[in-house]
Amino acid sequence: MTLDDLDRALLLALLERPRVGLREHARTLGVARGTVQARFVRLQEAGVITGFAPRVSPSALGYEVLAFVTLHIAQGRLDAVAEHLASVPEVVEAHSITGDGDLWCRVVAQSNAHLERVIQQLLASPGVERTQSEISLTERVPARVLPLVRALPRAGRRREEA
Repeated sequence: MTLDDLDRALLLALLERPRVGLREHARTLGVARGTVQARFVRLQEAGVITGFAPRVSPSALGYEVLAFVTLHIAQGRLDAVAEHLASVPEVVEAHSITGDGDLWCRVVAQSNAHLERVIQQLLASPGVERTQSEISLTERVPARVLPLVRALPRAGRRREEA
């Protein structure tokens, strides 16, 4: 999907002020509310805007341990393992990867002992041969996309020219 300057401005507005309604964004952007609504729907349908839920801190819910777990999986078992991972609440994210390992998971736990139990659950999945885990000490850069949207080139300019 190609984004024009209005799409980019709308994305910036939504990211910078997510609790403001589309009517206010339309006023700020100087366009009709219907235009903003149509752009918003188009961005949703194209998969650019993917969610509206509040971000919830697992540590505020008592899950103070964050670990990154790499799973090594037997040939042909990736889909079955991924299905099993979806049933483990402490697995908050999982990605197929290249390199050493097959799946990378972001896992939360209430303690190191709880993390060990979660890893044992992962190992119990048919197809998981072994795991490798690293515990996060401190989040240095939180998940974000606002800098990416700010860095998008203006319409009519290629990335190299921007």
